Amino acid sequence: MMEFTDWIGREERVEDVVTKAGIARFHATIGGQARDTALPGFHWCICTPCTPVEDLQEDGHTRLGGFMPPLTLPRRMWASSTIDFLAPIQLGARIERISAIASVKEKSGRTGPLGFVEIDHSFRSEGVEILREHQTIVYRSAAEISLGAPETKDIDHNGWKGLSCIVPDERLLFRYSALTFNTHRIHYDHLYTREVERYPTLIVHGPLIATLLLNLAADEIGPGKFSRVTIRAVSPAYVGQPLHLTKRSEGDQLILRAIGNDGRTVMDAVADLAN
Repeated sequence: MMEFTDWIGREERVEDVVTKAGIARFHATIGGQARDTALPGFHWCICTPCTPVEDLQEDGHTRLGGFMPPLTLPRRMWASSTIDFLAPIQLGARIERISAIASVKEKSGRTGPLGFVEIDHSFRSEGVEILREHQTIVYRSAAEISLGAPETKDIDHNGWKGLSCIVPDERLLFRYSALTFNTHRIHYDHLYTREVERYPTLIVHGPLIATLLLNLAADEIGPGKFSRVTIRAVSPAYVGQPLHLTKRSEGDQLILRAIGNDGRTVMDAVADLAN
């Protein structure tokens, strides 16, 4: 295993301004009426690194060895995030995102070697922290066989409230990639996705699913009514496949889940209600 001590604490700083057009494009993609205060999930659409095309890897991500450590595992996944909402992201605000590598670990899993990179993101406006995110990125070895498309099954709705269903299509994935300046090819390049990463079809962005769940929570309790959300990606969601979004209350928490059309849990989230 490689030694990544030099990457711990390494920082990346990106600045941005929250514009009316940016918020409007977010709502045109996610849904809902544009307003002066950004809804949950908008922070993934600002302060995005502007990597030149010549510095992109084959998969579309920024070349490793700069901010991100040079792990040799080729497949990258957004695995989880814990987000603290400290203050609203306001229209016209000047935002600085300070990102720091918190840890780098290599492990051996059931499906082969894994690499875990944990990143702390701090979003600040006028020097005041307004949002904090602890994010985990997972790297995996190349797939030896192609995954098959999931079969459609009956979804168990018991214990869940307000089940809704969306079918993410290529237009939604394209727009979200544009919003987040994300060039990971599994979200738009069918040939690469099938032949290189061995998925049956395009993959829906993890943060996009998380944003849909967060706004499901916002519809229930209001956009500024939760203080912390913990999100865990469990399995992929595919373009053209129905994705079921649901929720239930447990005490002072709102439990959220995205379920694939074959009954798989795609993503779990827990929203802590603000006092």
